[in-house]
Amino acid sequence: MENQFDKHEINYIKLYQAKGFTANFYFEDDKFINSDTKTEYQPADLFIVAEHRYEGMSNPEDLSILYIIKTSKGDKGTLLMGYGPSADLELAEFFNKIPKSNISNEENIHNDK
Repeated sequence: MENQFDKHEINYIKLYQAKGFTANFYFEDDKFINSDTKTEYQPADLFIVAEHRYEGMSNPEDLSILYIIKTSKGDKGTLLMGYGPSADLELAEFFNKIPKSNISNEENIHNDK
């Protein structure tokens, strides 16, 4: 059975926001930054607690991944990142440096079912 959220990132973002993942992040000058507090994070400070991958409905090369993130300072939020041909290579390299021990699926919305 097809999941109603599998093709629309915004639906997942709203569900995670309702669970408290409300921080907004951006990446600049090799730093991951909370847009509200301006707190900067390095890869070891990030915990990916769920992820969801998407393929564009009209263009299969339109690939994105939604990361559900907790930080070492308690911030919780999401980041939607392109991958494949549309990837931000610097951001992808930064995420590749996140320790494997900091990556889990513990907050995946599907675990609630």
